[in-house]
Amino acid sequence: MTPRRIDVSQLPAEAVALIDALGPDEHLVITRDDVPIAAVAALSAPEEASEDDGEVTVVATAMKLSSEARAALSAGLGPGYIVLDLHSAPDTADVLLVPPASPQLVESLREMYPKARVVVTEIEDRELGISYRGPVRRLLDAGAETYLTPTTIPRLARQLDHTITHRPQITGTRLRIDSGEG
Repeated sequence: MTPRRIDVSQLPAEAVALIDALGPDEHLVITRDDVPIAAVAALSAPEEASEDDGEVTVVATAMKLSSEARAALSAGLGPGYIVLDLHSAPDTADVLLVPPASPQLVESLREMYPKARVVVTEIEDRELGISYRGPVRRLLDAGAETYLTPTTIPRLARQLDHTITHRPQITGTRLRIDSGEG
């Protein structure tokens, strides 16, 4: 009996990401109404991309996002990225996208993903039904023009001077967050 086949390009991006993340001896269980109906196993371990070859950057999201939202983010980032839910991502993920949270939660996530760059984001996408607003967004919505995050007074001086002297002309938005670390 010949096994049935489906080309991976016909699957949703989230399903492909879950399959690609399978390690040796791991299975992806497919359910309907929480009842297992099938399982997918990797035929061989996927090749690990080295840090130097830059082939795939794994982004783990520590916020509840629909598969549509993760697929949109992945598509927006481009072919060098794969976006996975926190619970599906390997502990070797490169980036951990976190909503505004307590320092304790961020530290806990840092322990779970020790190699990941932790990026805190506030996002509101009404089209995709996402709202992770935090204190910075609330301050900007209240009328603040810029949010600076310098670590020293000299950096504050540079950021403040740049903000004042390079103030954008009327752009339709006030949102500007500058760490000035780069």
